[in-house]
Amino acid sequence: MQTAITQLFNIQYPIIQGGMIWISGYKLATAVSNAGGLGLLGAGSMYPEVLRGHIQKAKKNTDKPFGVNVPLLYPNVEEIMQIIVDEGVKIVFTSAGNPKTWTSFLKEHDIKVVHVVSSVKFALKAQEAGVDAVVAEGFEAGGHNGREESTTFSLIPMVKEQIKIPLIAAGGIATGRGMLAAMVLGADGVQMGSRFVASTEASAHPNFKQAVVDAKDGDTSVTLKELAPVRLIKNPFYTKLQAFYQTHPSKEALQDFLGRARAKKGMFEGDLIEGELEIGQIAGLIHEVKSVDEIIAVIIKEYNAVKAGL
Repeated sequence: MQTAITQLFNIQYPIIQGGMIWISGYKLATAVSNAGGLGLLGAGSMYPEVLRGHIQKAKKNTDKPFGVNVPLLYPNVEEIMQIIVDEGVKIVFTSAGNPKTWTSFLKEHDIKVVHVVSSVKFALKAQEAGVDAVVAEGFEAGGHNGREESTTFSLIPMVKEQIKIPLIAAGGIATGRGMLAAMVLGADGVQMGSRFVASTEASAHPNFKQAVVDAKDGDTSVTLKELAPVRLIKNPFYTKLQAFYQTHPSKEALQDFLGRARAKKGMFEGDLIEGELEIGQIAGLIHEVKSVDEIIAVIIKEYNAVKAGL
């Protein structure tokens, strides 16, 4: 399967695994890369030396391309970027910040750079900054989200119309049928997060994986827009948060209510009561925890079958 994305990254299938906090360690990233996609390490939940260790383990576990996702607003970005260069990583996905800040530095070290955007305006800014491709992520996506509330089916063709570089679709894609739909709309590849959360290789807690499998249509919602919009499963923490909103809290009060390490508590430690459970709307189509090999094989089989039947 040849597209601009498979050629850019030298991979078999145009499937990129989202670099999610607390989920995307070396086991998941290398499993995706070994299965023909592009695996990403999620640097957002790793101290710099922890990231270095995951990069080194990834290099031992695959001879295929893999990358690192770096949220630019997180602390220790300078140290993280230097580790990426020192360890010879050749693909970096950046998000949550200005792509101009680090793109030229990474490109000087022969690193391919992709930036995650939520609007046409930010896609054009990323292209102007010199990135090699953009991920256009719709409002359906789990975790931290754009403020524009543009859905994937609206966003992809609008971005495609305006940019000249390769385009990766994200948000609400977890099946071969969804992958085909995104590519018909103009994407050169897809990025999937939620589908890989419910994989045996993901570092998510089994409780969280089961919560994803159990989630139905309407079980997620975007909240905390005053701080940073995030899509969560409606668990008891979410319910308490909505009740707190009725007191018309300030941003500072919301931050105090949220506290620290809430996502770690839910997604990594498995606290389904008090933790943040970040997942996309497409969780309603995820019915089983499977190995990465099985997930990708099913996606590609369905993609080919649906395409042939059109």
